[in-house]
Amino acid sequence: MNQRKSPGISIALCTYNGAAYLPAQWDSILQQTRLPDEVVICDDGSTDGTIDLLHQLKATAPFQVHLFLNPVQLGFNKNFEQALSRCTQELVFICDQDDYWMPEKLDVLAVFMTAHPEAEIAFNNAFVADDELNNLHELFWMRVRFDEESQTRWMNGEAMEVLLDGSRMMGCATVIRHGFIPKVIPIPTEIPNYIYDGCISLVGAGYNAIRFLDQPLQLYRTHSSQQVGVKAAPVPPRTRLRDRFTRPRGEKLEPLVFKRIQLEKIKEFLRGRIPENSLAMKQLNRKLSHYTMRSTLSRNRLARVFPVLRDLQRGLYHRYADAATDWYSPYLAAIGDLLE
Repeated sequence: MNQRKSPGISIALCTYNGAAYLPAQWDSILQQTRLPDEVVICDDGSTDGTIDLLHQLKATAPFQVHLFLNPVQLGFNKNFEQALSRCTQELVFICDQDDYWMPEKLDVLAVFMTAHPEAEIAFNNAFVADDELNNLHELFWMRVRFDEESQTRWMNGEAMEVLLDGSRMMGCATVIRHGFIPKVIPIPTEIPNYIYDGCISLVGAGYNAIRFLDQPLQLYRTHSSQQVGVKAAPVPPRTRLRDRFTRPRGEKLEPLVFKRIQLEKIKEFLRGRIPENSLAMKQLNRKLSHYTMRSTLSRNRLARVFPVLRDLQRGLYHRYADAATDWYSPYLAAIGDLLE
């Protein structure tokens, strides 16, 4: 029986002043049980010796290395965009300069993508590490709240809804099919709280074509100088019932307006990239409609009754409540919308 040829592998590596961390990441690439066919490196104006180091690494690499030095600094979003666009192989792995990949990472994900031809994008879990790459034995998915409930919702067709609560896919843990890249670029820079990996994941969710592998295949280094990263978010102060009726109305509306604007920008980004009649777009429109209603309620309290009770009856206050809040939080939010 004929075996399918193993897909070609590109690595899209972006660097910026990473001389202190890059050797460890590069060594982990050299130690892969399945070496890449090419590494595309885009440096965004390093001044710390990174460029000299890159030339040295290129000269001794056992695979093709294509090195591009940006004449003008692009920022990490646009730098990753150009790195992705310059890759040529069937599978493109996104790579940060400061992590460490387990030796089996490329092979495991290449096999996974071969076994899941419907997947255009896949991402793995990771161990969180400190500045010295000491394993903290904390799984990255727990830090971004990609827990069992979120994973179940994802597998049941609600990937878009999960991602609209915040990005779950770490760019440096991602593989994307080369043919899907034109759908995700250009990458926007104006969506609040969404960077390149979050934008890519939204497009993948739009086609129900993004899968995940619950296997930690790398160490995710955390340090103060990293350009992008995820740190444990502080717990916001709880809004007490009496606060809801004493705080200024503008303070109450601020997070609702922010969410509405964020969703509007996501819709603008996805328009023309994913089918308008897709389940994902319907999920986005439903959430946008809910936050538009909440952020534009009339000052006349009687005029608020119908839209608030309608969305409460539809279960939307419950659907979009933070999973970490108490069971009665959706009712408090609705009461606040009616009375504040």
